[in-house]
Amino acid sequence: MELGFVAGILGVLILSHAVYSTIQYRGLLKITEQEFSGPPMNVIVELLLGLILCIWASLTVPGKFKSIHPDSKENRIVSLTANLDFMIFNHRGKAFPSGKDLKLKH
Repeated sequence: MELGFVAGILGVLILSHAVYSTIQYRGLLKITEQEFSGPPMNVIVELLLGLILCIWASLTVPGKFKSIHPDSKENRIVSLTANLDFMIFNHRGKAFPSGKDLKLKH
């Protein structure tokens, strides 16, 4: 496994642990009958660390971007099949009058 994928898994595990810690903390506050004002600082640090790891993994795991230059050899025009069953002509444009229906009044 590559490093980005492992970082993503670790980030998800850290986020899951932060959620579990917050649930436990709220349960403890209910037992002691205290008001919940926010999660403790260690949970916030866990959330930020997990968020950073997940963002980094999502940026590194997908791989290389492909070129979008029009003269690139990697860009091939995908030809459609001869079957035109999937072409749809029902759209919002038919709500507007066509050019034939419009006549200028002088």
